[in-house]
Amino acid sequence: MDANLHSPHRQLIELRIEHADLDALIDLAVRDPGHDELALRRLKKRRLALRDRIFALQSALEPPEPA
Repeated sequence: MDANLHSPHRQLIELRIEHADLDALIDLAVRDPGHDELALRRLKKRRLALRDRIFALQSALEPPEPA
């Protein structure tokens, strides 16, 4: 059971959930007229880093296509 909790597929699911949560936070922050620009930039930077990690993990899990 422990091995399943730390499997690459499980990590991918968790990263996608975290990315979606950040999307929602960013959407809320943009709609707020008094939003903190620095905080918004940090959220966007974190979302970008998550997207990169998701892409790297997906690439590692999917077999390469034959030429």
